[in-house]
Amino acid sequence: MTLNLDLGPDFEAKLRSRAAAAGKDPEAFALEAVTEKLSRPETFDEILALLRKEVRESGISEGELSSLLESAEAESRRERRSRA
Repeated sequence: MTLNLDLGPDFEAKLRSRAAAAGKDPEAFALEAVTEKLSRPETFDEILALLRKEVRESGISEGELSSLLESAEAESRRERRSRA
């Protein structure tokens, strides 16, 4: 698919600058950016699906997972309090 985009001067300058910094031409840089964006999960449910799959494949029980999450939450709270 060929796509023509009308970018304003500011976005064109930013695209050219970032492409040059990455050692790429603007077209390749833009294609990479679009590909990266479209490869990410789109919804929260899709993001959770990845987590659910990992949990299912790990063989961890619901109780173990719950304990792990509670421990991580408690540790996070301790860290925040120690920085305050």
